[in-house]
Amino acid sequence: MTASRVPRSRRFLVCEPRHFAVQYAINPWMHPDKPVDVDLAQEQWQQLIRAYRDHGHTVDSVEPVPGLPDMVFAANAAFVVGGRVFGSLFHAPERRPESVHYDTWFKAAGYDVHRPESVTEGEGDLVWTGRYVLAGTGFRTTREAHREAQEFLGHPVIGLTLVDPYFYHLDTALFVLDDDNICYYPEAFSPGSREVLKRLYPNAVLATREDAMAFGLNSVSDGRNVFIAPRAEALAERLAGHGYVPVPVDLSEFHKAGGGIKCCTQEIR
Repeated sequence: MTASRVPRSRRFLVCEPRHFAVQYAINPWMHPDKPVDVDLAQEQWQQLIRAYRDHGHTVDSVEPVPGLPDMVFAANAAFVVGGRVFGSLFHAPERRPESVHYDTWFKAAGYDVHRPESVTEGEGDLVWTGRYVLAGTGFRTTREAHREAQEFLGHPVIGLTLVDPYFYHLDTALFVLDDDNICYYPEAFSPGSREVLKRLYPNAVLATREDAMAFGLNSVSDGRNVFIAPRAEALAERLAGHGYVPVPVDLSEFHKAGGGIKCCTQEIR
């Protein structure tokens, strides 16, 4: 079955964790009294970049800015489809300055950048499926932002309500495997949203709470290879059984801030 899975080359935007730290608490994972090993974070992040490049993907980088410890989580900065950049307006005031630096990078690269009027956190809550956008709400991104994104991008946006504070972004509870399927943790969503996902993806790979707590759903797939947290062993086995190739990459130091592989990875389409 594995041979039938075809990887597609991707272009990723990342930000070096030079200034990474946990200096405030804006999700249940963050504890400022617990120190971060910046050297280890750097080493883990470099391993992720090498893994992407070893699998044929292109990686660009935004220069990190002192005083913005969460800037490493590039996925939250924007949502990009067809060369259009729907930027971010972060829920937490501490993170709002990050948007300016990412917008500047995209504009310098020639992209059309939209500054949203509603609170929205990029690929943290907006997930491209190849046909439409799955959009999370409940903790960060607002439903008004879903409507704003649809108007700017011109693609259908399907709203999903998150209910568990540990999975405060959609990308901690769901990721796209390929153009036809997804992997997600059902209990992270409201009953109605679970029904929507079941109708859209009747053959989805389902994850457990243990998988999700191990950051197994904060993964990146190129259609064949799935870059996944090593602790999510059961989920990796399940994915392998469906013909995908797990590529374990340890970003455990970033879990202290509630982030992982996908959080560190912005995809440019």
